[in-house]
Amino acid sequence: MTGLWVVLATLALGSVIGLVRLLRDGRMRDFAGRARSAGRSAGSSVEVPAEEDGEGMASGSVGRLTGGDLGSPLGERATLVQFSTAFCQPCRATRRVLAEVSELVQGVAHVEVDAESRLDLVRRLDVMRTPTVFVLDSSGNILKKASGQPRKADVLNVLGRAVPAAPGQDRPYDPSHGASQDSDEM
Repeated sequence: MTGLWVVLATLALGSVIGLVRLLRDGRMRDFAGRARSAGRSAGSSVEVPAEEDGEGMASGSVGRLTGGDLGSPLGERATLVQFSTAFCQPCRATRRVLAEVSELVQGVAHVEVDAESRLDLVRRLDVMRTPTVFVLDSSGNILKKASGQPRKADVLNVLGRAVPAAPGQDRPYDPSHGASQDSDEM
């Protein structure tokens, strides 16, 4: 009888873990980068200077990326950065969604980074799985992060809130001037 309870407890735990992952997968969240050695120390109001890590990147610039970091120029209004690997099936669908969004919203660039060849960025940004998507403003500051495949509507919503409108537009993306905002269900 004890074996039956162990099996039931294991199944219940597995179901809870699966449900939590399903609810969190692909959701855009605020980026909370690791402070590492730079920035403010806990409980201290003294600013600690960032240290160079040998490749010209300040180790304290966890929350900011440049065109040099990505190997591609940033978008004039925002950049969607996708970390992928060669055999990642959800990465292909994510690539398609982000490419569509970058075509819909003027001034938004989509940059794909091979996680296997850029382990420095993977460690710096705490990328734990692929696909992982970062939304950057025009200066390269990381605004949002999603682990897993984000929905098209969620990406458009984040851009609508975070990106300034283009000259002559009231909003960054106006659905009446382009394709629909329906989410991409896989």
